[in-house]
Order: sequence, then C-alpha cells, then structure tokens
Amino acid sequence: MNVRATETDFQAWMGAVQSRMEAALARLLPAGQIAPARLHEAMRYATLEGGKRVRPLLAFAAGEVSGASVERLEIAAAAVEMIHAYSLVHDDLPCMDDDVLRRGKPTVHVEYDQPTALLVGDALQSLAFQLIAENRLAEDPSVQLEMIRTLAAAAGSRGMAGGQQLDLESTGKTLALPELEMMHVHKTGALIRAAVLLGAFCGKPLSAEARTRLDKYAKTIGLAFQVVDDVLDHEASTATLGKTAGKDARQGKVTYVSLIGINRAKALAQELREKAHTALEGLEGARRLGELADFIVLRKF
Repeated sequence: MNVRATETDFQAWMGAVQSRMEAALARLLPAGQIAPARLHEAMRYATLEGGKRVRPLLAFAAGEVSGASVERLEIAAAAVEMIHAYSLVHDDLPCMDDDVLRRGKPTVHVEYDQPTALLVGDALQSLAFQLIAENRLAEDPSVQLEMIRTLAAAAGSRGMAGGQQLDLESTGKTLALPELEMMHVHKTGALIRAAVLLGAFCGKPLSAEARTRLDKYAKTIGLAFQVVDDVLDHEASTATLGKTAGKDARQGKVTYVSLIGINRAKALAQELREKAHTALEGLEGARRLGELADFIVLRKF
C-alpha cells in the first residue's frame, strides 16, 4: 500500500499510517508464544492496540519531505515507538509516577508485575536499536549511524531519561518557566524531534536549510505537545484521556497550567503551532507535518 499516493485526506492518511504501524509493530515484536513467553506477551501488551502513534505519524510525515519509502519509514517509526512505549511502562512504575491506567487499560506492572514491567522496558529499548542496526534505512551508512546516535541521544540522560530525572526532582518545588521548558524539551521533546529526523533520514539527503527547518519544527511541536498535554490533564476526564486525569497536580508537579494558568497555556500552544508552521514555510513535501501541528495542538485527547 502506498500511503502517500492513495490517501489525500488527512484523517484518512493518519488512519492508514496508524493501521500500517499496528501491523508493523505486531510483526516486529517477538510473538507471545516464544520463550520467555510472559515477557514477550507483556511487550506486546505495552505496545499494541493503543495510543495515537504521534511519533510514527511524524516520522512518516517527515519522510514525505525526503521522499522516503514507507518500508523504511515503518522500521524507523517502529523503533521510535518502542522507545516511547518503554518510557511509558517505566514512567508508570510505583517508583516513578505510580499510575494504574494507561491507554484505557491497566498499566503493565498492574497487569503483570513490577519486575516484568522493568524487563519490558529494557527489552523494548534494546529491540528498537536492533531494528535500526539490522535494516538498511539509508543509502549512506554514515546516515544510518547518525540515526542510531540521534535516537540514543534522545532516549538518554541528555534527552528523555534526563527529563524524567528533572521531573522527579521538581515535584513539590516551584520552577521558573525556562526551567519547566528545559525539563520538557528533554522529557517529551527529544523523542519527538528524533521521530521527525529519523523519518527524514530515511529518504534522499537533506539540504542544510531543510534540516534546519525540520529541526526547528520538531523542537517547537515537541514543546507544544507537552503544553497541550498539561491543558488536557487539567480539563479532560480519565475516560477521555485513557490515563488518570489530574494526577500531576495531585502529586505536586509543576505544569504549564499550574505555572502560567489555563488561558496562557492555551495561548502558548497556539503560538507554538504558528511557529511550527513558520518553520515549514517553503519546505517542499511538508504538508502532512503542518497538518500534524494542527492535530497536536487542537486534539481533545
């Protein structure tokens, strides 16, 4: 199926990519009956049948800028999504955010147990890098090495893991707006940026200008995603979100809503949406990225 050629409407395109990714993840994850069966079953539980697949969508959309093949994009997108899934499993553990609901179903440590949940995260992270290493995703091997480096940096202490540490340290404290932004640039934004760059790297080489524009877009929309998350956590219900609503506030965590208020947070999300569109101006093949900026900021769940 050629997603780009057959889908013109954004909702139809989004649905096609989501369906393709569900099938790809189901194929790429170890089968549940393969030993150790309980671990593999839990990996599939954590990754399949849930989520908006925003990061794969961003990878596919960025791939349109560089003319990447969908076969390459699904591998790169699956790797990013596995890192994301692992982060959710670990974030939900009692030693972290201690949550019992994720994507409308019990969290992995509730459905299975805490040791299994820990191993699920470890195994998903390893599998993500295995996928990038064993599949040819770029014509130039140095580009493929850059993909590995980009994803590793996004997941590590200068990215997602570091952002989570800053989040833990900030609980119950007062942060300035730049400190909050720095935390979320790492915790949420780094992996979103990696999704965009990995998708673009799957195609033809990018000009310096195109890469700069994609990088600016990715950083901006990554921050917008977190601002909107904070707004939804304040306004939406648990049933709508598929996770426990209002939990950050009850745990004393600083959010954009608690720091600048609901109205200013909503205005900030719109400002970031406009900056994301500005970053894409003149960039050929960036239509879907622009539509995803709108989807991320205007979403209700």
